[in-house]
Amino acid sequence: MEKQRRRLKILPAYFLIVLLLSSFLGLAQQRQITGKIVDQETLEELPGVNVIIKGTTEGTVSGIDGSYVLQVNSSEDILVFSYVGYSSQEVLVGNLTNIDVSLSEDITSLNEIVVIGYGESNVKDLTSSITTIKANEIVKTPSGQAMQALQGRVAGVQVVSAGAPGSSPTIRIRGIGSYPGNGSNNENPLYVVDGMFFENIDFLSPSDIETISVLKDASSAAIYGVRAANGVVLITTKSGAHNQKAQITYNGYYGMQVAQNVVKMANAEQFTNMANESGSAAEASFIQNAMQRFGRSRINPNVPDVNTDWYKEILRPAPIQNHNLNVSGGDSKATYSIGGDYFYQDGILDMKNDFERFNLRMKLDYKANNWLTIGGNVILSNANKYSPDQGAWGLSYFAVPIMPVIDDLNTTAVPTNYSNAKDLGYRDGQNPFVAMDFTNNFMRIRKTLANFYVKLDLIPNKLNFQSTYNASNTFLNERNVLLPYFIADNFNRQFASVTRRNETYVNQIWDNVLTYNESFGKHHLVAVAGMSYRDESYEMLTASGTDLIDLREQAWYLRNVNTIDVNSVDDDGARLYGLSYFGRISYNYNERYLLYATMRADGTSKYQEKWGYFPAIGAGWVISEESFLNDNTFINFLKLRGGWGKLGNDKLASSSGSNTTSLVQLALNNVLYSGTQNSNTFDYLTWESTDELNVGLTARIMDNRLAIDADYFIRDTKDAVIRLTAPLTGEQFLRNKGEIRNSGFELALDWNDKFSNGLSYHIGGNLATLKNEVRDLYGQPYINGGSAEFLQRSIVGEPLLAFYGWEIDGVYQNVEQIAADPTAVAQGNLIPGDFKFRDQDGNGIIDSNDRVVLGSYLPNFTWGANMGAEYKRFELSLNLMGQSGNKILNRKRGQVIWTTDGNLDADLAINRWHGEGTSDKYPSSEGLRKGWNQRMSDFFVEDGSYFRIQNVQLAYTFVGNAKMPETRLTFTADRPLTVFDYNGFNPEVPDGVDTQTYPIPAVYTVGLNIKL
Repeated sequence: MEKQRRRLKILPAYFLIVLLLSSFLGLAQQRQITGKIVDQETLEELPGVNVIIKGTTEGTVSGIDGSYVLQVNSSEDILVFSYVGYSSQEVLVGNLTNIDVSLSEDITSLNEIVVIGYGESNVKDLTSSITTIKANEIVKTPSGQAMQALQGRVAGVQVVSAGAPGSSPTIRIRGIGSYPGNGSNNENPLYVVDGMFFENIDFLSPSDIETISVLKDASSAAIYGVRAANGVVLITTKSGAHNQKAQITYNGYYGMQVAQNVVKMANAEQFTNMANESGSAAEASFIQNAMQRFGRSRINPNVPDVNTDWYKEILRPAPIQNHNLNVSGGDSKATYSIGGDYFYQDGILDMKNDFERFNLRMKLDYKANNWLTIGGNVILSNANKYSPDQGAWGLSYFAVPIMPVIDDLNTTAVPTNYSNAKDLGYRDGQNPFVAMDFTNNFMRIRKTLANFYVKLDLIPNKLNFQSTYNASNTFLNERNVLLPYFIADNFNRQFASVTRRNETYVNQIWDNVLTYNESFGKHHLVAVAGMSYRDESYEMLTASGTDLIDLREQAWYLRNVNTIDVNSVDDDGARLYGLSYFGRISYNYNERYLLYATMRADGTSKYQEKWGYFPAIGAGWVISEESFLNDNTFINFLKLRGGWGKLGNDKLASSSGSNTTSLVQLALNNVLYSGTQNSNTFDYLTWESTDELNVGLTARIMDNRLAIDADYFIRDTKDAVIRLTAPLTGEQFLRNKGEIRNSGFELALDWNDKFSNGLSYHIGGNLATLKNEVRDLYGQPYINGGSAEFLQRSIVGEPLLAFYGWEIDGVYQNVEQIAADPTAVAQGNLIPGDFKFRDQDGNGIIDSNDRVVLGSYLPNFTWGANMGAEYKRFELSLNLMGQSGNKILNRKRGQVIWTTDGNLDADLAINRWHGEGTSDKYPSSEGLRKGWNQRMSDFFVEDGSYFRIQNVQLAYTFVGNAKMPETRLTFTADRPLTVFDYNGFNPEVPDGVDTQTYPIPAVYTVGLNIKL
């Protein structure tokens, strides 16, 4: 600027007049501004910087070399330069045609814009608990499910992985506030994708997502009212930028999935020892049968010459890959983003189980004139999914190791001579390959999302109105085929069967939102008022048939079966309407005092009570703006915030609403009669409502290098739907009569720093505590869940569906211990190697009164950590995570109640009691067969705590030039190490009951990103 002033002094008078006139005329004429943007400290060019004309949506993005070109309308225009991780800068255009800018790093990112319900806000202005994960972090996780990227990254959000291809992880935000099983996904959060509501986002490609924002507390989520009780996840997909040349980006990876923590099962020798010690003559004879059929081991002649590791046989390395191509850009009036994505994941189970998805996406925004903007977004998802036969895991666990996969002596088997455990005397065939080879479960998934909006600027930069129409359609076409086979007379399927199921979901939402934004002096006000209408419909048709006459895949239809199962035919559907009114007021006084309030009224056709009202309030105090901290150099930003709100949950079964009549059938004298049965009890339901209080602190200290966010919350579901029993008839029905509380503390810390040599690094961590508690069951002391043999019980004062049984005090080592224990004497038939149970009430008898809560499947402590470093073109990042306090019911071991002659895990086989002093934890092999030791106890309920290296990524970026585009190469290891004590494949079991979950594999990939 000083050089320009010197030049002006020597300009001729007439030239000065012309220059002034030009400046004046520039107020009404467009002018081109050019410039370059660099890092203030390193002077490196900054690509991707947003350059926006203040108060408008017009702008551009800097190119690879940091340069930009932008058309402005007036000399009074102000350009806003913003870039993630840097302080925003504003420059008045004035008479300038070239504006070079150097941005300083702003580690706090407090001025960053985050998405909130029906709008957006600066981070520093939030009074709520919101966490946002951005695109560069999301794509580090090689998965077809975007929510998998949040595991260990967001305090208070539990992500339970799913290993099967195409399966979605289980997401819980601040615990569970609804009794599980009383509705369809009634524990899941609400997903809002570009304004449209979804039950899950399995159709989205992670590469197409710009941000994922988690609204954790009621203050932030209450504007979504009746659907927000389990938290809200806001997702924005990628958009183009104004005045940006077409940018073509390819992002892809290819890798392998490898099973980890494979359960070691008892080998042939260990299994033989257990069988001989079992006290069962039949089990000992089966060993002899195996030696006669397959010979004796040369190493140990008392063991059959077969030692099959069934898990090794059914597992395989499996490929995973993703390829995404995106073209984006725009001019002064329009922006666009068009892309395609292909994802493929094969399963690690050695059968036909995989997931393949192809997506097309297009987003367009067009500013027709100064007061009208229109736009739209379309996502088309086309996926094919082959589901695994989950029974293969259980069969592999119990299959005896003294039997081979292929039995050459089984010559009558068709089409493959698989071995048959029944040939050795066992009650079941056991061979998992039979189920794997002759099961074909296919699903075709078609999903579409389309929205269109019109935005009117009624008062420029102050008042606008936007009307948005959203539509989503889901078409599911499932075909399950069971093919015929013959292994033996007692192990066969003579006829093929086909089951077909078609489901259609059509959802529509029409939103109309009026937004007013005004600043006057030290006051800033944003007011939002809106109306939303929704229309949801569901249709389903299913039927099954047997005796398929043509086994070719192209003939797998019901028209080609000889027999249709009439009882399998089902035609169902539902229709739901909703109308909502909502409003929000955000007030900011002098960047110091913050007030926030929302109100939503939801009407629905689902329940008899048509309307629900969901208010929320929030407040914040920016202490760092107070005068008493003016001279402070340690605290850069400090804000106290708090909020309360009421949320709803309508993901519950519809209310029957009156005495019900159901169709029944009764057989008399071999004649089937149809009739009706009336019930005097019925479900009268409304939505569950949740009250939540949240208080928090946001701080940036030590020259903004350390970021701190802390929250404490109490979340009460005061009218939870529970099952009640009629006093006289014993009939059960549902009512909104329960109360469930979740409470906890959350903390997130992030440290960022940079050295003068260009080396920068960051270290972050988060932790969360959770206490889940049943507070009221409408006078009932408890509600039972689980099964009779493996009981779970919801008790007032305890967690939902806690495991309930006996505690073990060790294993009886000798007859003297048994004789000295009154409980053992009272039982009368105990021997060394049996469990010693704790006599809780001290009455000398072990009975049902001695049962206690053995733990919950909900962790009471979760944590995550991340660290990374950048040096020149190299980047290294590491993410860790873990949890503790949760329990897992090992139902695999519990299967011994019904099947005593199957295999067991090696840990139990090695550490079983087999003589005085050998074990005080596990019973003897004979004891495993006794009902005394098979009762529900902490022998079956194990610790589910774990530690994991979640993600490691090394990247190198090649700078773009005339000969080579900007290219980024990545090497990623996802979940390479998980450490835990639980005796299973992995400790991630959604409901805590492990009946053999699909293993969570480690994934190793090589990735490539190219920008043209």
